[in-house]
Amino acid sequence: MIDKNIAQPTPPSGGDKRGRVVVAFSGGLDTSYTVMKLKNDGYDVYAACANTGGFSEEQLKKNEENAYKLGATKYVTLDVTHEYYEKSLKYMIFGNVMRNNCYPISVSSERIFQAIAIARYANEIGADAIAHGSTGAGNDQIRFDMTFLVMAPGVEIITLTRDHALSRKEEVDYLNENGFFADFTKLKYSYNVGIWGTSICGGEILDPTQGLPEEAYLKHVTK
Repeated sequence: MIDKNIAQPTPPSGGDKRGRVVVAFSGGLDTSYTVMKLKNDGYDVYAACANTGGFSEEQLKKNEENAYKLGATKYVTLDVTHEYYEKSLKYMIFGNVMRNNCYPISVSSERIFQAIAIARYANEIGADAIAHGSTGAGNDQIRFDMTFLVMAPGVEIITLTRDHALSRKEEVDYLNENGFFADFTKLKYSYNVGIWGTSICGGEILDPTQGLPEEAYLKHVTK
């Protein structure tokens, strides 16, 4: 369901060079890079944040501010929290569904509903392409790609981080060189904050001989 505050999109201007692209925008490094790079490459960029319950109002506000700073033509929040809970999450809670009997299937289950929301929005505005920030690691790339292929057939799928094997440093450098600065302290890691759990990827996690430092965690236990 598209947020009720979303205004009807305007037709592409005559100056569009490469068409209209919807970026699945989380506000993280990969999708921030994607918005700016596609804008600089001549696309009319629509940044869409599919919220399945992991974003606070403050975070969504910051996402909107940053999307426009990065060059987006329009930013929207697609709230699919209720749909995700009713169609998926509650059944996994009822069944105590855990991967390897210990890991809540939080991120993977959310991705499908996020992808569906993005595809619906892309179809609604007549987008020529959909972009996401998945890397070549893990299965999120498959969840997004397959959903877009089914829900938005004929729409081009763009994955800059994956296709160009970009490092996080390369993305940060590009953003800085183009005038966008943010708190990149924790951006050596990739965070996926969801209503059922939070995952952290990157950094020391890529080396099985190392542990994750305390400062990498978003929340800390207090007495």
